[in-house]
Amino acid sequence: MKCLAILAAAGTLLLTGCATTIRSDVTVFHQWPAQLQEKSYVFGTPAPAEDTLEYRSYQDLVAAQLDRLGFARAGSPAAAKLRVDMSFSTTDRPTRHLQAMDPYWAMSPYWGPYGWPYRGFYPSRYRYRHYGFRPYYDPWMYGPTEFREVVVHNYERKLNVQIADMSGTKLYDVTVHNTSRKQSTPLVMPLLVQSAFKEFPGESGKAKRVELELQPQQ
Repeated sequence: MKCLAILAAAGTLLLTGCATTIRSDVTVFHQWPAQLQEKSYVFGTPAPAEDTLEYRSYQDLVAAQLDRLGFARAGSPAAAKLRVDMSFSTTDRPTRHLQAMDPYWAMSPYWGPYGWPYRGFYPSRYRYRHYGFRPYYDPWMYGPTEFREVVVHNYERKLNVQIADMSGTKLYDVTVHNTSRKQSTPLVMPLLVQSAFKEFPGESGKAKRVELELQPQQ
């Protein structure tokens, strides 16, 4: 029964995976009124080229955070006291590295029962029996080190959210910077939006590091 429990736990871990920490650098500047009674808002109209379905989905993420903080989305600019503007960008920064390929680890076979090498790794002339011990001289151990070029993609993301009154006076301006190897911006953006409003309005003019857990997808 104990073995079955261990196997079940291992299977659950493989299905759920491990959470990934998303680290963002957040900088806030604000002149937030201490007593702001009316928190109705509308989103500013983006440029036609930016008015995409992706952009609108991120607007909904910002709206969810504002609703959590007691803001209310107005039906029209005439009924709103505040205007919210948002912008984002994603830039791929690929870098090339030379990775050493150790011939010992790359080519050494798996040693099966009684010291027999696993078939398929060594040529037939190297299939010898050694009773569980690797010979002192391994023909693959002293082979030349090989290198291969590996391209690593780092995705730099920037999110900016501004809140101003209808006269244009800025009240809140937050910028979130994040660099990760996660290619999918829609996967990471919810955490960037959460980081933008963490401890709202926060201390003005101070950069902080926000770490949130990205839960694995099923």
